[in-house]
Amino acid sequence: MKKIAIVFVFILLVSGLFAEEEKEGLTSSSSLILQASSLPEAKLIFSHDFVIPFMQGEGPLTSGNNLRFNFAAEATPVSLNGLFNVVFTPIAVIELSAGGRIGTGWSLNLFGGDLHGIGLNLPGSDDMAEHDGSAFDGIMHQAHLGGAFQFDFGAIFPGDWTSVLFRTYHEINFHGYSRAAPGQAWFFEADDGENMNGFNYYGNIVFGYQMPLFLNMVAFMAEMNLFLYDTPNRSLWGDDLIRWYFSSILNFQVSEQFSVTVICQFRTRRNFTADTAGLHFQHRLLDPDRSPQRLEFYRVAGIFTYRL
Repeated sequence: MKKIAIVFVFILLVSGLFAEEEKEGLTSSSSLILQASSLPEAKLIFSHDFVIPFMQGEGPLTSGNNLRFNFAAEATPVSLNGLFNVVFTPIAVIELSAGGRIGTGWSLNLFGGDLHGIGLNLPGSDDMAEHDGSAFDGIMHQAHLGGAFQFDFGAIFPGDWTSVLFRTYHEINFHGYSRAAPGQAWFFEADDGENMNGFNYYGNIVFGYQMPLFLNMVAFMAEMNLFLYDTPNRSLWGDDLIRWYFSSILNFQVSEQFSVTVICQFRTRRNFTADTAGLHFQHRLLDPDRSPQRLEFYRVAGIFTYRL
């Protein structure tokens, strides 16, 4: 559910874009969020924010400068996580962030298939993928540094129907699994199991439109992931390719406290040769007779947010 969590963060940030912060001192807020999708996955999040006015000026670009500290706890059917993030807004159109997460997990057999919350992804004697791990046998850790540029045309042309939003965010992160040796792949939260200890790039670009209606925002998001670590012959199975996700986003403000976000996502997948497609990913080969990647439907997801 990582990508859905990123969309949720975007919704929170963009809904307050250029909003005037309280200047009297520290403010705090809490939210309870349920994420679910058309895949067999779900996540429950408790999130708490502290906002401190910091380096505020008198002009419209600096009057809302602040430091935002976010603490969150996450639970899924196969994992538990704790997260921390701090966001510094030195000027209304720029955000700088740093943070991290730590988590662990277990496996679950659901609908006849195994969902691996954590564990190594090793090639077996037949070159097929084999899960190696047990419940709570290791820790996944991640740290990131990132920055965003954001703009709301409603700040220049005030009005109920002029809030056209643009935001782009980019980060470098390091993630690792405590049981993994260099070059060993691992699962986390029932993903494809192609993670390795090392650095990664994540970025997104968002265009949105806010309205004074029950449907108060529509947006489109393009996300990109690229593994920055090097492994021998990684180009053979496309490990050096950017992984793209494309999302259409609808946000419904049901009440002052409760909102529902509906997301439809597509993603790129690699085209492998027919005889290697089912093997461990490091034994697959890109099909030279086809484009390296294709676009396919991924999931429909919902985010249900209640502000406490």
